[in-house]
Amino acid sequence: MSFSGIVYKPVGMVVGALGGVLASAVFKRVWKVAGHEGDAPNATDENRTWSEVLLAAALQGAVFALVKAAIDRTGAVAVGKATGHWPTSNDS
Repeated sequence: MSFSGIVYKPVGMVVGALGGVLASAVFKRVWKVAGHEGDAPNATDENRTWSEVLLAAALQGAVFALVKAAIDRTGAVAVGKATGHWPTSNDS
């Protein structure tokens, strides 16, 4: 494993954990902006419709994927600048 890969591992883990917290907050905000009151439904919530449950799941997946990609890219750029070498896909 390269030096940039060694540096990227702990950075990626910390930033990834923070990304999960950020993604959760972003999703809650998007859910409310989309006009839904309260928390997003769980799949087993019998008082919610299929369309509401599936919309919430799709929206949550999209938000989490977007935040993860942004966080991963930011971490790779930071490590690349700090070490002078871009962490390869084998390093992540």
